[in-house]
Amino acid sequence: MAVEQSVKKKGNSKIIKSLQQNWQLYIFLLPAVLYFFIFHYIPMYGIQIAFKDYFANLGMFGSPWVGLEHFERFFESYYFWRLLKNTIILNAYNLLLFPLPIIFALSLNELRNGAFKKWSQTLTYAPHFISVVVVVGMLVAFLDPNTGLVNHVVRMLGMEPIPFLTSPEWFRHIFVWSGQWQSLGWGTIIYLAALAGVNPELHEAAKVDGATRFQRIIHINIPTILPTIIILFILNIGNFMQIGFEKVLLMQNNLNSETSDIIQTFVYETGLLEGQYSFAAAIGLFESMINIVLLITVNQIARKVSSNSLW
Repeated sequence: MAVEQSVKKKGNSKIIKSLQQNWQLYIFLLPAVLYFFIFHYIPMYGIQIAFKDYFANLGMFGSPWVGLEHFERFFESYYFWRLLKNTIILNAYNLLLFPLPIIFALSLNELRNGAFKKWSQTLTYAPHFISVVVVVGMLVAFLDPNTGLVNHVVRMLGMEPIPFLTSPEWFRHIFVWSGQWQSLGWGTIIYLAALAGVNPELHEAAKVDGATRFQRIIHINIPTILPTIIILFILNIGNFMQIGFEKVLLMQNNLNSETSDIIQTFVYETGLLEGQYSFAAAIGLFESMINIVLLITVNQIARKVSSNSLW
């Protein structure tokens, strides 16, 4: 007991000493901690409505407990498999393009013309600052069957205009690739920062040994940024089920709902539009649990395969 108490005292003294020495850094950290505590942890008490038949007049604690009734209702509904399939396919499609920012960052890093490199960076970063509403408006303007620029080109080639935004088979492609256009340049920033830490002496030594530029990219640049790639991949997996809800909602219509109906839009419709708060909370909790399981699983695999993981 005495040994345990002495160990605890030493641990507490280390924490106090660290706080005294680095109090400025902890002050900088405080706003982020408060943000997550207030807006992410405190609201978690509301998860209980997923297991209740919530009525606003009865309140959170006065509403009757129904257990897993809302989950069973969702799993047994005719739209469950369509929502799950669309959500998984859309997210998997987006995840397949995860290497694009890496390839783009490696390409930019190899540019020797400084002016052209800056111009390329600015041109690709700019779409990130365009709002989702504006991006969807641009898609509507360019892809309109009658007045859209794309369909003007299609007519010039002697083909019939294509109703891109009302065709279920085109929805996923338009959604994912327009998203890549908007986020590609911004997503390369972290990788470019990691590439800036590559020791130039490694490249000089490789050049002396006769290594080509491609070989130096494969054997020097990629291994250097691999820890960053793994961490970002794990974080992307952690948000696997949470694709861009706003953009899907803006692009969705009755004609493309066969492929555009996803879990998040369904939660919005049932929770906010129809007022089925408990049912929507249960669906949202189910989606979050999938994300948690995927995050833990991929993190464990990454920790076993390499020395890089979130924890």
